[in-house]
Amino acid sequence: MYQTLCTIGYTQAMRTYFTYGRTELDHLKRNDPRLGRAIDRIGMIHRTVESDFFTAITRSIIGQQISTKAQNTIFERLNGLVGLVTPETIVSHSLEELQSIGISFRKAEYIQGIADKMTSGELKPELFESMSDSETIKELVSLKGVGVWTAEMMLIFCLQRPDVVSYGDLGILRGMNILYGLEKISKEEFDVIRARYTPYGSVASLYLWAIAGGALSPQA
Repeated sequence: MYQTLCTIGYTQAMRTYFTYGRTELDHLKRNDPRLGRAIDRIGMIHRTVESDFFTAITRSIIGQQISTKAQNTIFERLNGLVGLVTPETIVSHSLEELQSIGISFRKAEYIQGIADKMTSGELKPELFESMSDSETIKELVSLKGVGVWTAEMMLIFCLQRPDVVSYGDLGILRGMNILYGLEKISKEEFDVIRARYTPYGSVASLYLWAIAGGALSPQA
């Protein structure tokens, strides 16, 4: 049973960390000693998750193809514009108003489209709790502006699903290349490695991102 922290209460979203502990780490160390040595060296990783679905999906869409710093800046501007980012406040503003704070017209359309689906009841994030990962991804990618990678990141950083390792994430692939001494990883090699992590692939992903960011470099 996975733990879901994704809510649809449109109050200020609570920030918390991706939850894992000794059970997950022991499994990864036992199944993949090389990753285990990296875990021992790096220690615990504290990555924030976004508990409110609409906040999380809005941040994700804003952040597509821009830096994290720019994403945060634009999201704060959006908060300033609408008061609090909720489906209701977003649909009450025009696309032109959303564009005025630095959101592209296409991204503004995507965000407002999702807000429309939520306010009309067509999209009900609370139903994700009873869906499998593949079912949730299918539902998410049916939304304009949401691809498989964005859906997978929502699984980890909103829903806290425990077993997500994205082949479409360059950081994950770079982390694997560094950890296993590979120049390039094929889908077949990825699938073999990924199977070692199950059912705690999301925790492995946290460490692969850290490795890609230099956590195992001599000066780290």
